[in-house]
Amino acid sequence: MVGVDVGFENPLFACLEIDYEEADTDVTGEAVHKTQQTLTFYELDLGLNHVVRKYSEPLEEHANFLVSVPGGNDGPSGVLICSENYLTYKNLGDQHDIRCPIPRRRNDLDDPERGMIFVCSATHKTKSMFFFLAQTEQGDIFKVTLEIDEDMVTEIKLKYFDTVPVATAMCVMKTGFLFVAAEFGNHYLYQIAHLGDDDDEPEFSSAMPLEEGDTFFFAPRPLKNLVLVDEMDSLSPILACQVADLANEDTPQLYMACGRGPRSSIRVLRHGLEVSEMAVSELPGNPNAVWTVKKRVDDEYDAYIIVSFVNATLVLSIGETVEEVADSGFLGITPTLSCSALGDDAAVQVYPNGVRHIRSDKRLQDWKVTGKKQIVKCAVNQRQVVIALTGGELVYFEMDATGELKEYDTHKEMASDVVCMALGNAPSGEQMSRFLAVGLADNTVRIISLDPDDGLSPLSMQALPAAAESLCIVEMGAGEDDSARGTLYLNIGLTNGVLLRTVLDPVTGDLSDTRTRYLGSRPVKLFRIKMQGNQAVLAMSSRSWLSYSYQNRFHLTPLSYESLEFASGFSSEQCPEGIVAISSNTLRILALEKLGAVFNQVSFPVEYTPRKFIVHPESSNLIILETEHNAYTEETKRQRRIQMAEEMQEAAGEEEEELAKEMAQAFLNEDLPERVFSAPKAGAGMWASLLRLLDPVEGKTHLILRLEQNLAAVSVALVKFANQPDTQQFLVVGVAKDLQLNPRQVGCGYIYTYKVDTSCTSLELVHKTQVDEVPTAICGFQGRLLVGVGRMLRLYDMGKKKLLRKCENKHIPNLIVDIRAMGHRIFVS
Repeated sequence: MVGVDVGFENPLFACLEIDYEEADTDVTGEAVHKTQQTLTFYELDLGLNHVVRKYSEPLEEHANFLVSVPGGNDGPSGVLICSENYLTYKNLGDQHDIRCPIPRRRNDLDDPERGMIFVCSATHKTKSMFFFLAQTEQGDIFKVTLEIDEDMVTEIKLKYFDTVPVATAMCVMKTGFLFVAAEFGNHYLYQIAHLGDDDDEPEFSSAMPLEEGDTFFFAPRPLKNLVLVDEMDSLSPILACQVADLANEDTPQLYMACGRGPRSSIRVLRHGLEVSEMAVSELPGNPNAVWTVKKRVDDEYDAYIIVSFVNATLVLSIGETVEEVADSGFLGITPTLSCSALGDDAAVQVYPNGVRHIRSDKRLQDWKVTGKKQIVKCAVNQRQVVIALTGGELVYFEMDATGELKEYDTHKEMASDVVCMALGNAPSGEQMSRFLAVGLADNTVRIISLDPDDGLSPLSMQALPAAAESLCIVEMGAGEDDSARGTLYLNIGLTNGVLLRTVLDPVTGDLSDTRTRYLGSRPVKLFRIKMQGNQAVLAMSSRSWLSYSYQNRFHLTPLSYESLEFASGFSSEQCPEGIVAISSNTLRILALEKLGAVFNQVSFPVEYTPRKFIVHPESSNLIILETEHNAYTEETKRQRRIQMAEEMQEAAGEEEEELAKEMAQAFLNEDLPERVFSAPKAGAGMWASLLRLLDPVEGKTHLILRLEQNLAAVSVALVKFANQPDTQQFLVVGVAKDLQLNPRQVGCGYIYTYKVDTSCTSLELVHKTQVDEVPTAICGFQGRLLVGVGRMLRLYDMGKKKLLRKCENKHIPNLIVDIRAMGHRIFVS
């Protein structure tokens, strides 16, 4: 059903209908063949508030969908009827039917008697023109236009546009993009670079004279009018799945057989965010910390990367390239504990012996530690600096109105050594952060007021199950328009690998509602960064995690990347929202793009639909069963191509013999990837199968073992036989010959038995055993083999020339689809 565009008239709907009442009551079954499909128009009378059946007519060909044609001031209205082999325009009134054949591919391996249909369409309409993009079941897109004379359609024109994967729906956007929601596999976004008006592609018309049943032909080609812009991952359909840690990453991966036909794939899914590595640079030593600093607070991008080593500090400028800077004002002969932008255009560097305030005009102001004490920990933000000296003494600085960094008169003595500290950013509309979080060696965290009237007085305390390693105060969960204030959180990383997230009251400083999450085996370090303009927390343990708010939901997701040691937010022209991090002796610039994704995936393409797969335990390789219905094997395709090329040359006359020879050679050399242009349809009951040995870590295929035409591999299992050596494993594959799905019948079945080497890179055929039905399920059982042959459950043992049937159960009422064994028990489904 579609809505017909009638401008401001009563709403009109067009429907494809079949009246099956007579066929339902007919016991002979002959009425079904006489039942016709009809096109019916319904009108909603707005005055009477009733639906009226306005017009109905039977259709010559069976139609599969309708396309509404723009009406009113934009076009002639009516509908395009997409049916087998034809595209027809119909409308109410005096309009004659206009019919145009659907073009077919020239020299196609498909059965020429097989009908061609459009499967989806998209309409593009502007004030001056409109056209349709309609896609066939092979993926070919045609641009459809209508010739109009005085509001009457006189001609349908079709022109080959491009070929994309077969879609369930397409959408042309006003910005000039085409979104293709693929039937199977990933979805695609294309930019429409050309409308195909001024190329040399032939245009087919309903006005061209053709005999009934004849059609037009065209040659498919790579993309010309469309440019691929983006791709959206889709696992549809998932045919098989296993959970295993084949990559030895401690966290198991999901291994999935996905897709259909030549667009099939094996996907490896890992829990975590995908990380894009923008740059990796080796450093002269092993750094222990890294920060980024802007020159001015309102700058869009960072100006410096500061890298701290055990006995020095390196300053790098960020531009088109990253280069070392000598005159930045930062002290380079000492390690740095922290650094940050300060005020509007200054910076602050905290090092073990003091605090350096660096002005924009390179004037320096140093505050030195007196006596034998040193700065052990610090916390900084845009206007405040707090340092902890040896012995637990806190010294507080804040920036005054003149831009001077003033030391607060009162020093605070803590009851225990300070192990970590954190300052939050100043709340919106305020100059200073109200709270300082301090982690002490006595396994407590204390919130201290920074209000000048309170004199660094403690506000609240939380006892911890282990010593704190790091603290981070962030505001998260704010609305996207910043109209709603977010919640203030204190994140506490513990030395035992646990992350605590506690709500920090922005008025009283009370701590409440603590959530706990185990992140890894190493102490948790916390870093505040920005993601999509909002604050987020990067937590580093034996694995790195990101805590962030996305689409009004909190996420705590691991990063699918090697472990990092220290990180900071990073912003440059090439990477507006990135992370600069250190790992051993390397400096890395990373970007996280697919926020909200639970898994990141790696895809390995396969040839046919992967029906089943099993894991070889010794090598961790996958043994994949690929079977395709309505398909040719590679050998059959080659033979058909040679046969068609010979027919071309035979059909040509003596004068055209040389030209025909060139055309035949070009046809044989033509190589259009089936992942895009789809595989030829061989017809019902035609099967192609193969066995693939795949390394799922490297994506390397060790072996492809192709079966003959019309052999369908349906089941697979790894088995050890009691009468064979313990170290020898056998791969057993159930195969059906000449299988027809409807009505279900089969020529015969085979059970192929292969020897598998320990590395699972080769197979050796031992023998094949013929059976009278399809071996739909196979399972090892106490040194023997259980096989579901149709409705019969059989037990086989290994023989020299074939498998030996030991016993059989004939009392299973339905077709066996799966067999599992546990100890002495057998489960049959």
